[in-house]
Amino acid sequence: MKRIDLDDLPPKLAQLLASVEEGEELLLVQNGGVAGRLTGGTPVAETPADPEEPTNERAAEVFENFRAAMEDEF
Repeated sequence: MKRIDLDDLPPKLAQLLASVEEGEELLLVQNGGVAGRLTGGTPVAETPADPEEPTNERAAEVFENFRAAMEDEF
């Protein structure tokens, strides 16, 4: 999936993209021809990649794996 950060766009363009309603289409035109089409949908809440809280045991395990990998490599 491709991603566009609205904070990186000019404010007028960001507002236009953010205001597309569910089911509404936005046509992208370049040199008089259709370059793409976006269809508005409901915003999807981002879920955290790793929902479990890090623990000292997990941190020790990760560090030990890293140390072992470094020793094996060098």
